[in-house]
Order: sequence, then structure tokens, then C-alpha cells
Amino acid sequence: MSKTTSLICALITTFIWGTAFIAQDTGMDNIGPLSFNAARFFVGFLTILPIAIILERKKIILEVKSNKKLFFRFLIMMSISLFLGTYLQQTSLLYTNIANSAFFTVFYVPIVPIILFVIYKIKVHWSIWPSILLCLIGVYFLSDFSNAEILLGDSLVILCSFFWALHIIFAGKFMENFNIPIFFASLQAILVGIYSLSFAYFFEEISLQNIMLEHYSIIYAGVFSGGIAFTLQMYAQKNIDEAPAAIIYSLEGVFAALAGWVILNQILNLSNIIGCFLILIAVILSQVSPSKKTQL
Repeated sequence: MSKTTSLICALITTFIWGTAFIAQDTGMDNIGPLSFNAARFFVGFLTILPIAIILERKKIILEVKSNKKLFFRFLIMMSISLFLGTYLQQTSLLYTNIANSAFFTVFYVPIVPIILFVIYKIKVHWSIWPSILLCLIGVYFLSDFSNAEILLGDSLVILCSFFWALHIIFAGKFMENFNIPIFFASLQAILVGIYSLSFAYFFEEISLQNIMLEHYSIIYAGVFSGGIAFTLQMYAQKNIDEAPAAIIYSLEGVFAALAGWVILNQILNLSNIIGCFLILIAVILSQVSPSKKTQL
């Protein structure tokens, strides 16, 4: 797989995540965040498992056996970080507004290189940091944070960005060691669904009737975001380092804003448009700069 193909996968992933934000926001009119995530990831699992069996069935056993301990370590770490990241993001939408959520979620952009250094002793090239700063400034303009009220859910979004950063890093490390991204994504989805359902049993009232009322949002968020996007993320990080990948994923806020404009008739003002262009420039700079990592 070429870097160009990985870049295309990253952009498609980001587009899906951004547009799915609307489904995540509107999908909790009748159910709680845990119930929504459980249904969403079960749908995602059913979407991609058949694809994994068709395309990867010949190498699944060989890949897992090559380093079974490491495979299941990644599976546990990534499923837990994805569960906590999506749960905190989903819950935050009950308390904070989209502007604040967009701004604080993108904190995973500077967190990724920091965690890479702390855990793996890996430094990103200095040229990545201007892109990170430009990305944060762009999201600031895009979110209209200067006019937003500080709400209770903001702390949940900040914590959520930490787990998103972990998931991005683990995805990159997994793809350095294994080559069954579709099968792995299906296992990840079913585990996140199980975690969500287990906690929903204790903290929410699970109603199949209410879940069915949100079927449009669940199907979109499940098939495209919970299934296809998280699979494409694995392919994307085959040839893209973790820090530049995080900057690309920050385009999620841009696509969310454009989706809100097209679907919900939320007009973009001059500040929003400036933010979109700044993030786009940050993404371009992150891909043309010499972002080669060095390990201490």
C-alpha cells in the first residue's frame, strides 16, 4: 500500500467521522450514550466481519499466531481506549455544545507526540509542531470558542481527547506488527459494543423500542463510523506517522461544520471559514514537512 493510498484512507475516515458527528448528536433523543454506542458498534461489527472473512481469512490465523500475546495486548488496549474515548465524547454532547466539543476534542493533536515521547521515547520532527499550532488555532476559529459558554461537559471532552490520542498511537503500532486491519477492526468493534452494553445495563434503562426510534442515526454511525471508518483508519496508519495522522484527523471538525451547513442549514461565518482554511493548511504542511521520527 502506498502513502497516497493511506492518505486517501485517512481523509475518507475523517470525512465519515465528521459527518457522523451529527448522527451522534441527534441519536440520543430517546436513549443514553452507552446504549447508543452499544448499538452503533454492534452494527459496525456486523458490517465489517463478513468483509474480513472474505478478504483476510487466509492470513488471520498466521498473523495472530506470529505474536499472539502482542496481538491480544493491542486488542485490549485499543478497545478500552476506543470505548472510553467514544463514551466520553458521546456523554459530553449531553452537557456541552458542539463548539466546545470540537475545540477540546482536537487536543489529541498535541497529545499524540507527547505520549509518543513519554511511552516510546520517540521524537517527532520539529517541523510538525507549527502544523499542530496552526491546527489548534484553526479549530479555535472554527468552533467560535471565544463566544461559547464554558460548560460542565468540557472536562469530559478534554479527557476524551487523551483516549483518542492513545487509540491513534496504538493503531499505528499495531499496523507496524500485523496486517489484518479489517479483522482486527471487527474484533475491536464487538468488544467496544460489549463494554458499552455491560455498563448500560447498570447505568441506563435499555429499551429496544427506544433504540429502534434512533435507527437512522445508529445505522449511519454504526456502518460508516463504527465500521468502515475505523477499518480505514488502520489502513491509513500503515504509511502515515501518528503525529501527522492526528493532524489529518483534525479535519473532522471541518467536515462536521460543512455537514451542519448542508444538512442542518447552520451557516458558516467568516471565522468558521478562516478556521477551515487554517486546518487545511496545517494538514498540507504536515504531509510535506520532513516529519521523520527519531527514537532515543
